[in-house]
Amino acid sequence: MENFPAISLENINGSERSAILEKIKDACENWGFFELVNHGISPELMDTVERLTKEHYRKCMEQRFKELVASRALEGVQTEINDMDWESTFFVRHLRQSNINEIPDLGDEYRKVMKEFALKLEKLAEELLDLLCENLGLEKGYLKKVFYGSKGPNFGTKVSNYPPCPKPDLIKGLRAHTDAGGIILLFQDDRVSGLQLLKEGQWIDVPPMRHTIVVNLGDQLEVITNGKYKSVEHRVIAQTNGDGRMSIASFYNPGSDAVIFPAPALLEKEAEEKKQVYPKFVFEDYMKLYAALKFQAKEPRFEAMKALETSPIATA
Repeated sequence: MENFPAISLENINGSERSAILEKIKDACENWGFFELVNHGISPELMDTVERLTKEHYRKCMEQRFKELVASRALEGVQTEINDMDWESTFFVRHLRQSNINEIPDLGDEYRKVMKEFALKLEKLAEELLDLLCENLGLEKGYLKKVFYGSKGPNFGTKVSNYPPCPKPDLIKGLRAHTDAGGIILLFQDDRVSGLQLLKEGQWIDVPPMRHTIVVNLGDQLEVITNGKYKSVEHRVIAQTNGDGRMSIASFYNPGSDAVIFPAPALLEKEAEEKKQVYPKFVFEDYMKLYAALKFQAKEPRFEAMKALETSPIATA
């Protein structure tokens, strides 16, 4: 495996700050993904989240998934399935308004632990956005401010389980896509692999490591950095054996009415002949388009947004 970037944040406020920032910069420019160790979220909390997530799947979701597989006659499938993913998921919204108390079947302990975990991830996401600002030469808080819109960012978690699959060559755990939003923090199973990213035409495994947080960049950061950082295509390969894979992906995204556009400070630094490449749009409009085209290339989405730029958007 090419050296997948694993970065420790342990001395980010000490003597190693510039070296850590350099590693983050390299990962953002060349990978779009990196793995964080010593990120400040306790191993005990992560272990509890993992235990309760797996218990919840077994108790409340496993049977439902088996019934879905049976109803679609997927056990004996002979041809590739391109319109579904071999995953069992539920979504929790944290910001702007949490819906965790409305999700059925979640035990009190699980709700409490997920709330605590989400608060830590939110703080980590904002810290990372400021580190990206520092690397990009943007004023501190710039990305957070852009994401804020008028009412604050959107932040939510997709909890996924990938059960053993009889035909992993014919059904993906999750089809290839880039993430639409801002910055994504993933707590993945450390025993079962499956997540892969596309780098230079090759699918590369994102190594499962205990107590790490995998970070990847969404389409909005590609736009804001005018392509300096790029969102990267990734997928999940289903496995035939084992207990299946757990994945908890938290998405720190712009607010619905946030206006997204290349940072003027980055455009000024570039040569005059390089015109602004990326469009300016309202995040909610992008998400409506993404919902229909998630598993297609991102470039036509950017082009479609550019085509809508006929009337200027107020950025005040």
